Amino acid sequence: MKDDRERLRHILDAIAMIEKYSREGEAAFRRSDLIQNWMVRHIQVIGEAARALSPELRRRHPEIPWADIIGMRHILVHDYFDIDLNLVWLVVSHDLPSFQQEIQAILKQIE
Repeated sequence: MKDDRERLRHILDAIAMIEKYSREGEAAFRRSDLIQNWMVRHIQVIGEAARALSPELRRRHPEIPWADIIGMRHILVHDYFDIDLNLVWLVVSHDLPSFQQEIQAILKQIE
């Protein structure tokens, strides 16, 4: 479980990094390549950490769309020039807050 705990912490750390700039709002996100790249990079980290979680942990938490999270990382890494910034902002503004709570709850269960 140590590896899963570490990976869950990586996910939470990446979410915290995204939150540093998402608080500035969508207009700041749209204006700044730096903020866009910052968020994309940390979403990649989230996907990589999710991919590295044990299959057992992912099976125990089917409420989390692991395949979608890992798939998003794949798109961001391999289709870099076709990134949909609308989708990135949607993930940041709508999906990450509840995902963060779910990851915190899982981490609390296994610590």
